[in-house]
Amino acid sequence: MIRIALDTMGGDHAPDEIVKGGLSAAAEVADLEILLVGPQDVLQKSLAGQSYPKNRVKIIHAPEVITSDEAPALAVRRKKDSSMITAVCMVKKGEADAVVSAGNTGALMAGSLLMFGRIPGIERPALTIVTPTFNGNNVVLLDVGANMDAKAEQLVQYALMGSIYAREVLEKHNPRVGLINVGTEDNKGNEQTKKAFEQLKDTAESFSFAGNVEARDIFAGVADVVVCDGFVGNILLKSVEGMSLGIFAALQEAFTANTRSKLGAALLLPQLRALKKKLDYAEYGGAPLLGVNGVCIKSHGSSKARAIHTAIVRQAYPYARQNVNEQIRNQFAANEPIVAV
Repeated sequence: MIRIALDTMGGDHAPDEIVKGGLSAAAEVADLEILLVGPQDVLQKSLAGQSYPKNRVKIIHAPEVITSDEAPALAVRRKKDSSMITAVCMVKKGEADAVVSAGNTGALMAGSLLMFGRIPGIERPALTIVTPTFNGNNVVLLDVGANMDAKAEQLVQYALMGSIYAREVLEKHNPRVGLINVGTEDNKGNEQTKKAFEQLKDTAESFSFAGNVEARDIFAGVADVVVCDGFVGNILLKSVEGMSLGIFAALQEAFTANTRSKLGAALLLPQLRALKKKLDYAEYGGAPLLGVNGVCIKSHGSSKARAIHTAIVRQAYPYARQNVNEQIRNQFAANEPIVAV
């Protein structure tokens, strides 16, 4: 049985949508136990009238809530009885196998790093996302915001972790790892990426190194895993989100401009819905924090039930079931430590 501690009070649509997502995940996966963490009276109201496997859904009372605008370090220290920190502590104590939260990103990362510590051999954890590609597959991108700066050696650590994650959770055999750069030539980039390129080539016996990757080619599927520092990754992520929202808003405006365009839109509606679903973050779950000595999945702050369901079923559950952290530990123990100097 895989046990998921679900922070029900994190996110824009807490607690009802978070609870609904947890219940639907429990209904879908037979060996999954959902631990709803939050104020007991609030959760009892959310559960009222719901149909779910009662033997595999439990309420864990946590009276405090960390809001999205609180300073992460202060929130972690002052609100130890919050739903988020209680859920993280449950993983630390072995009472749960993974934590899932759509709450304050900084607080979740700070709390996880404080409670779990790092896997030996890893200097900094990386926030990791899975995004769709235009060829129908997906790509693992890390780091997207855990650390704004990263040394070359740490980018190599990201590559090793990302390749294991892609193999075990996404079932990508021998995943290709690329390095985000301003060009594909070997000598492109700043000192950080040039040094990382050489080290990634030297470490390529652990994965298939695809070389430098330009941002415009990521979504064409040129690599299965793409690494960068958190500054670059977060800007890339936010740019893609903004572009996607803008494109769909423009399409909606164009297709509703007149009767002819509305008729055209009606004919294209099935294809447009399929495209929107492919690009919807809710279909890809949350972002695992790779490198911490515990399973932590960060869901989008605006997650509704479907996104929470997916974060549990497609991310937290297979991550814990496949014991990905143990495989990362073994990988780093088997190799010479890659340490930044």
